[in-house]
Amino acid sequence: MPKKKRRSFSSGFKARIGLEALSGLKTVGQIARENKLHANQVSQWKRELKERLPQIFDKPGGESDERDELIRELYGKVGQLTIELEWLQKKAKALGL
Repeated sequence: MPKKKRRSFSSGFKARIGLEALSGLKTVGQIARENKLHANQVSQWKRELKERLPQIFDKPGGESDERDELIRELYGKVGQLTIELEWLQKKAKALGL
């Protein structure tokens, strides 16, 4: 007897089912029956959607606040080193080096 192939669902379908479950208009059991799914699967997609929802509003590129601070620090260091180099060049000229 051949093995039964598992069904795979698109991310759009999972999102739609998860949103429907989050809305609370229907029970998880009703949503599962209407879409021929197991109630545990609907609950899992609902939980996953709830956990990942805050990431939608994150800034693009990850932690840009830390990145911005690092850039400010590096520009400050470059400015400091530039001033020190100019001072050393001036002093070297004065000493005839």
